[in-house]
Amino acid sequence: MKSKLGLAGVLALFRVGLSNPPVRLLLKAFFKEVEVDGSRRPLIDVALAYFAGVIDTASLSPATRFFSALFSAYMKLSLALLNTDDKFAKEMLADPAVRRGVMLVFKSIAEYGLTLPPKLYAPFFVVWNFTNLCNLRCIHCYQRSTGEALSNELTYAEKMMLVKELDEMFVCGLALSGGEPTIHPHFIDVLTEISRRGMYPAIATNGISLADPHFVSKLKKIGLRYAEISLDHSKPEVHDKFRGVPNAWEKAVRGIKNCVREGIFTAIATTVTKLNLDDVENMIQLAEDLGVRRIVFFNFIPVGRGYDNYKIDLTPEEREEFLRILARESKRRKIEIVTTAPQYGRVVLQETSGELVSPTHFTPALKLGVYKAAVEFIGGCGAGRVYFAIEPEGTITPCVFMPIAVGNARKDDIHDIWINNELFNKLRDRTNLKGICRVCKYRNMCGGCRARALSYYGDPLMPDPGCIYCRNEYYRLIARGPRLREAAYTLVRWKS
Repeated sequence: MKSKLGLAGVLALFRVGLSNPPVRLLLKAFFKEVEVDGSRRPLIDVALAYFAGVIDTASLSPATRFFSALFSAYMKLSLALLNTDDKFAKEMLADPAVRRGVMLVFKSIAEYGLTLPPKLYAPFFVVWNFTNLCNLRCIHCYQRSTGEALSNELTYAEKMMLVKELDEMFVCGLALSGGEPTIHPHFIDVLTEISRRGMYPAIATNGISLADPHFVSKLKKIGLRYAEISLDHSKPEVHDKFRGVPNAWEKAVRGIKNCVREGIFTAIATTVTKLNLDDVENMIQLAEDLGVRRIVFFNFIPVGRGYDNYKIDLTPEEREEFLRILARESKRRKIEIVTTAPQYGRVVLQETSGELVSPTHFTPALKLGVYKAAVEFIGGCGAGRVYFAIEPEGTITPCVFMPIAVGNARKDDIHDIWINNELFNKLRDRTNLKGICRVCKYRNMCGGCRARALSYYGDPLMPDPGCIYCRNEYYRLIARGPRLREAAYTLVRWKS
């Protein structure tokens, strides 16, 4: 029986199979733009579409058709050697967002080869805190969002230019977060532009606006692919207290139902703290009952308003047991269960005796086998490695939970920051980590949460005190509270 690689497997296949120097030269040639139906596209995009059977071959020049057919033959041979279902691969590559991800891997290999640490030409995705404006008052808000937008947020023209720059970098997905992105007047236009350019359009939202079915229908029509809606408890009164506004739970659930009804990939996002640790299994059941495809359990990070409430953070023992519950539940549930706690990759591996692994917080548990390359490539904490964040006024940070300014989209070359920034490059090479995280045998699939290291030590390269292997450090640190007081309120500059 032939297997289905999935996106992570496809990326691993390309990373291993296309890494020798002659092929790298050929890959560079495939990024030459060719004309198709009056528009210019990279030849590699055309070749992938040709293999997937989603392009009119009559519109191609003889040379483009020849190289596309040659590439298609390579694809079929590679998949056959791996005993992999090429029909499934074609279905995946029919999606322009998936093709963009594959193109990014190709571009990275063509430019840099197989490097250790792995080096990407651009991030797979960017989380854009679109505005500071919000209609809730969550006790754990990393952004300290308020009822007003910042006075210096990006203008409409700057937002559109930012989307263009990220598109030209081959960024695969762009997630609009906040604050609350859906209530900003520029939201619809910017989301439409993201979709038009072929990036994967996503939103992270509290779901209040999505309670309106007409609004959700409009989002579906303009191309929204993924909606991640916050819900922190199965009981309305607990969620509403967490979020600071009455009836927030009821509206969020209506929003979830509307997104599911429209066929949008819908996920529930739950931030796990001492306040809802005993509700994890109930939340998984609620997610299944609501028909969502994924539930994401977020690591609590003591930053922003979360700094004021750091005592609701889990102990290392509580987090370990929580992750083991997720690993066990994922084996018996149909829904995708993921978490932003990077230790989950290690826990899944241990719970399944080495059979399964969860490479990242956007990938459910997978068979280790062929995915080993993917785990080494994108495993664990992705801050500055496979993604970065953008603040409402253009400041670029490694992660939404890491308020360290590495540049600004208004005045800096974004691609240059991605490739050359000192902190990004330190985060990519896990030999730079300190303490237990540096010597841990699970370093490549986990690496610890860099945001938690920053919050507790003031240094993003220090160990993650939330890990069970760092429990002694955690209890020493918790006695004095998180250290990064300045970053809890304002952005700071990285100092090595």
